[in-house]
Amino acid sequence: MHSLWIELCGRASLQGSAEQLRQLDRYLDLLFDANRRMNLTRLTDRAVAQVSHIGDALTVLPFIPSDARRLVDVGSGGGCPGIPLAIVRPDLHVTLIEATQKKAAFLTEAVKELQLGNVSVAPQRVEYVAHGPDRERFDIAVARAVAPMDFLAEWCLPLVKVGGSFLAMKGPRVAEELPLAKKAIHLTGGGKAVIHPVQLPGTDHLVVVQIPKIATSDSRYPRPPTHAKGKPLA
Repeated sequence: MHSLWIELCGRASLQGSAEQLRQLDRYLDLLFDANRRMNLTRLTDRAVAQVSHIGDALTVLPFIPSDARRLVDVGSGGGCPGIPLAIVRPDLHVTLIEATQKKAAFLTEAVKELQLGNVSVAPQRVEYVAHGPDRERFDIAVARAVAPMDFLAEWCLPLVKVGGSFLAMKGPRVAEELPLAKKAIHLTGGGKAVIHPVQLPGTDHLVVVQIPKIATSDSRYPRPPTHAKGKPLA
């Protein structure tokens, strides 16, 4: 499977060193071990996880500029894509936002075990992080399998600085979701979404949705969870 990871790194003109490949393997060890105690991944087959977790995470590499310095992974869960990206792009500082405390505790331990000095964990809801000191400070925000596009735009774009971008890792339903997200994208300073098909063995219809940050986000957004009450911007 290392050959796939090296190929995916190569798409972004990265080599993928032996030490980085070892760290990616070790990350999967930690993920599967912790998954026996808590629900971090539905995958139990390591070979599948090598593609569907690590491989999938690395597909966003070509959309992260070489001069990007700060990336945020929103709703990080078990650490994908944030931890693999931090491993192969050690020049990036990666923030993992995860509100579920048990998952955030796992992320903290995994970062320590992997000795990733370029990663920090924010054990909070993204709505609160986006109204704090990190608002509009990231070059890239990325989210994988977290929520529909209208919510993702509201949560993620306020974290991105003007000139940066939001990368949503999505499946075939994105064609239905994007029209419903137009208002949220506009209010939070996003530009026209570009859909990039992703090539990954054994998977179909995966895409990376790239939304540029072209204007400052409206200060009202994201709404506090108590105000949004699970309803998208309309």
